[in-house]
Amino acid sequence: MDTHTVVVGTSGTTAQDVIAVARGNARVELSAAAVDALAAAREIVDALAAGPEPVYGVSTGFGALASRHISKDLRAQLQRNIVRSHAAGMGPRVEREVVRALMFLRLKTVASGHTGVRPEVARTIADVLNAGITPVVHEYGSLGCSGDLAPLSHCALTLMGEGDAEGPDGTVRPAGELLAAHGITPVELREKEGLALLNGTDGMLGMLVMALADLKALYTCADITAALSLEALLGTDKVLAPELHAIRPHPGQGVSADNMLRVLAGSGLTGHHQDDAPRVQDAYSVRCAPQVNGAGRDTLDHAGNVAARELASAVDNPVVLSDGRVESNGNFHGAPVAYVLDFLAIVAADLGSITERRTDRLLDKNRSHGLPPFLADDAGVDSGLMIAQYTQAALVSEMKRLAVPASADSIPSSAMQEDHVSMGWSAARKLRASVDSLARIVAVELYAATRAIELRAAGGLTPAPASRAVIEALRAAGVQGPGPDRFLSPDLAAADAFVRSGKLVAAVEPVTGPLH
Repeated sequence: MDTHTVVVGTSGTTAQDVIAVARGNARVELSAAAVDALAAAREIVDALAAGPEPVYGVSTGFGALASRHISKDLRAQLQRNIVRSHAAGMGPRVEREVVRALMFLRLKTVASGHTGVRPEVARTIADVLNAGITPVVHEYGSLGCSGDLAPLSHCALTLMGEGDAEGPDGTVRPAGELLAAHGITPVELREKEGLALLNGTDGMLGMLVMALADLKALYTCADITAALSLEALLGTDKVLAPELHAIRPHPGQGVSADNMLRVLAGSGLTGHHQDDAPRVQDAYSVRCAPQVNGAGRDTLDHAGNVAARELASAVDNPVVLSDGRVESNGNFHGAPVAYVLDFLAIVAADLGSITERRTDRLLDKNRSHGLPPFLADDAGVDSGLMIAQYTQAALVSEMKRLAVPASADSIPSSAMQEDHVSMGWSAARKLRASVDSLARIVAVELYAATRAIELRAAGGLTPAPASRAVIEALRAAGVQGPGPDRFLSPDLAAADAFVRSGKLVAAVEPVTGPLH
């Protein structure tokens, strides 16, 4: 199979496929089995639509209006109306990758054959993704129950040829014009289809999948920068010994300790004490890095398990079951996803917090074991990295605010029919902001720790080979080393790009072997 094509079948999808479509613009195709399942489920919905009994979403209104039976001549209008009325988002536009993930994950559920949507509707979703057309979706409008209603409605509106969308050239135009330009016929929704396009956890799930990928990479980077700070502070690597972590066998803790130990292999700085005055123990932010980083890694694993279950799910209401029944349910509730989104914001904030504490220690002459104040060239004339730590502290403070759980809140809606909601979309939005801040915080520690190690090396101590490799790669990337004060923001931005791009890990692994 073409590595740039993602085939959507009846049994869910993978995190790798979500990222390939959302970020890599991978092409999307429906499997033959999915097309067959779509057609079979549609036959069931058509039979129910022709019958005398009211069926929710097929021949009734929605939410608190579900008690009204809708006559056949109004049902197409009903499906159009639910999309138009629910496309009520406000605020800034949501990022392109989030919208693509949202649409792809809705296609995943539709392709399961449990929604009753016709094959041509599913094909239109795939066509819009493949054309690079991105519906305009707004920040506010989802309560995470019944799913991400407003964001999905804006996407469904594009399928109908209505509303606004962004073309592959980045220009926002009327969706009908964009569909026509790419030879895509707008869909004319029938019974159940409008509802089926709106009723899922796809936005919050897509953001969870991407946050997990980003956080996994950042945790490896944070292990590296923690090791560099330990080395710059002349700390001891004995606390990283595998036998110590074996007696408290949290998996993530062992992984982080092993990563740090490999980065520090061959260092002439670790265990070297200023003025021959040995330290019995390093500070918590240095000594307990594997415990904090590791606990976060274990939380990532838990969240990954939840995401995998959701990726294998068909989330809609009502659903078409394999025995032909069409049943209402509560599977659209976002609680499972919302909880782990909040958990991740908490552990990310704590990782940012311990990272900032090590940076502050590197800059404080009373705690840095012989380094110059603020790592300045001529302290007093130069301020060194004083305000870089201010920036880092501001980011940490913001992350702490973002760690307040969204899922603990609920605002009733739809005339108290939907009286307990997950707020999972809000949890996902704040997690994205938190991940963005965490990358910058790790970059500031990298910047400070590498400067401190270079100052140690100038004093005659020999850094670890992995540390030297990082410093060489960082300087090659345009991030300057020790010296008089200069315009600092560009250096910090370059260090941030170095972390986000994967160059930090790439610089280390030829020396250490693969890190985890």
